[in-house]
Amino acid sequence: MSKKEKPAPVLDEKGRPPLKLDYPQTFKVGFAFAIIMLFWTAYDFVVPLLLEHAYGLPSWARGLVMGLDNLLSLFMLPLFGKLSDNAHGKLVKKWGRRTPFIVIGTVCAVVLMVFVPVATLKQQAKAEELTTQIEAQLDSDTFMQPLLEEWYDNAVAGKEGSTNYCDLTYLNNNDVTRDDFVSLRYYGKMTSKKAVLNMLGATTYYYDGNVVEDLSAASPVEGKTYQDLVDTNAAYKKYVAAGMNNYISNEVHEKCTKSEDGSGIKSLVVYMVILLLVLIAMATFRSPAVALMPDVTPKPLRSQANAIINLCGGIGGAIAFLIYTVVLFGQRLENYVIIFGSVAAGMLLLLAGFLALVNERKMVAKCQEICKEYEIDDFAEGENPEAEKFAEELISEGDAEYNLDSKPDGAAQEIVNGTTKEEVAPETLDFAKQVVENTKKKHQSPKEWWGSKNDLEKGRLKSFALILASIFMWFMGYNAVSSNLSIYTTKALNLSAGIASIISGVSMGISAIAFIPVGYMAAKIGRRKSIMIGFALAVVSFVLICFAVTPNDVAAIPAVLFALFYLIAGFGLIIANVNTFPMVTELSTAETVGQYTGYYYVATMSAQAITPAIGGAIMDAGGNKYLFLYSAACIVIAIVLMLFVKHGDSKQLTKGRKLTKEEKKQIRLDALDAD
Repeated sequence: MSKKEKPAPVLDEKGRPPLKLDYPQTFKVGFAFAIIMLFWTAYDFVVPLLLEHAYGLPSWARGLVMGLDNLLSLFMLPLFGKLSDNAHGKLVKKWGRRTPFIVIGTVCAVVLMVFVPVATLKQQAKAEELTTQIEAQLDSDTFMQPLLEEWYDNAVAGKEGSTNYCDLTYLNNNDVTRDDFVSLRYYGKMTSKKAVLNMLGATTYYYDGNVVEDLSAASPVEGKTYQDLVDTNAAYKKYVAAGMNNYISNEVHEKCTKSEDGSGIKSLVVYMVILLLVLIAMATFRSPAVALMPDVTPKPLRSQANAIINLCGGIGGAIAFLIYTVVLFGQRLENYVIIFGSVAAGMLLLLAGFLALVNERKMVAKCQEICKEYEIDDFAEGENPEAEKFAEELISEGDAEYNLDSKPDGAAQEIVNGTTKEEVAPETLDFAKQVVENTKKKHQSPKEWWGSKNDLEKGRLKSFALILASIFMWFMGYNAVSSNLSIYTTKALNLSAGIASIISGVSMGISAIAFIPVGYMAAKIGRRKSIMIGFALAVVSFVLICFAVTPNDVAAIPAVLFALFYLIAGFGLIIANVNTFPMVTELSTAETVGQYTGYYYVATMSAQAITPAIGGAIMDAGGNKYLFLYSAACIVIAIVLMLFVKHGDSKQLTKGRKLTKEEKKQIRLDALDAD
């Protein structure tokens, strides 16, 4: 019996098969973005914990430290995007324009990053010793009563930051009086363990390490049964634990970081210097790595290709998640050294895969051939056709003897003046004249430059500015949460670092499902509408986290609620993320895509430089939960800005037309076939 033959592809009016994304090639290119996201996923979750455990910094200061790290990228991302656009030389002849930056930047980052946690080891040991001393006094009336009285009275007086120690509204809603609050203690010898992740299943109780069979029996604590100790500990976790976490952080900061011998400040300075060097290395290749996808992908396929790139980034993030989750479940001083060392090893393995699978020069040449065949305009409107040929040669060959555009008094001017020794074809002369004219335009004043633009060009530039502003605002909202996520879950919700990492990992995993329908959404309703739907999901979810998620004696309740809402928010922001970058590249040309990529990352990184400190200040002054209200407000502004965008959207399906099987196959983003 013969195999069923596949139907012939439907050809267009010029006899060409449908334009399809090369999934294997896109997946291979995505290794570079996987390297980036492996680092940043670990960075966003682990570095705040490292700062907290080693230095006990207040939220605003911790946010400032993380934000200062990102400031460096504001200058380096567009710079290295432009440098990779114009790259030439021996390395470019061998590897292409973007690959050398990816290789050198990754290797430098890996070498440096291992020293980040090593610089904090002594400081962590001091902080751990002080924390143990405080936790040993949680059942002491002498220690606890005056402390809780102060917290309660400060909350009644409305002192700034008092909500982080005593949430008066929460106490009143649960009918907890001042006397009830002040009497709460924690008996550290009375512990319990649930069957699954210490959150679900049957509970086993222990006292001083021994199993308690009968909770009604008298405990070693005078006048209290084991059940009394269990109930008291549960109330402590519900009403006091979050405040005590903040108190311990403050004590670590005051007594360890601000130590009289100055060792704490010296340690923090060394940490900052090393981290900044790591971030310099990371910044050198982020724009080139992201610009590689548009280099090898025709414009109509970039939304789908960007989804694949983000999926690869998700794989890198998943690797980071597995690393820090496994490590953080253990209580070791060397945890952070193990995490950073493992992340460095993972980055090297991904780099090896990238080098083995990606031939940038061949991929770019293939893309240009496809653009020619399908008559896809990848260059600015109004350019001389010879400009397209010249740009194609630069891209496919990866080199040029000289850069005509940057040397108006050199090769191009010689051709125009007729002083060149070689014969010049008419089309080359026309192109040289345009190069000289374009160079003169670069020296125009801003007013002259804007006046030289036609209405369409002005409209595209306005949309580009609005898109960047919207991207800036939604990253303001997103990064305020992501940079404080590990701190919020461990301090405000009183979850272990391991459980907190699982929540972040589950959110990443389920949000990855968004990559599948995102392509359909963009094809059906367009990028802009898809983005606004994603924004709306995030706003609703963050508002619910602010008002519906509170500490509980049963750890699973706030953990599940937070994970659910955070998951929905993540799903929405994935929709936005997949579509915003293609809107930026849609407005670029083959010659400027690296520069526009740099502008895109200026918007994202500037938001990340500012928002951690702002979010931290809100957490310190108003309470941890108001971080999410701030994030929701930022994303609402992003929605308003996106409403005014008129260019950069994808073409929608005509009304009544359904996606063909071939189109659906393209959009499904089957990464398993990308081996």
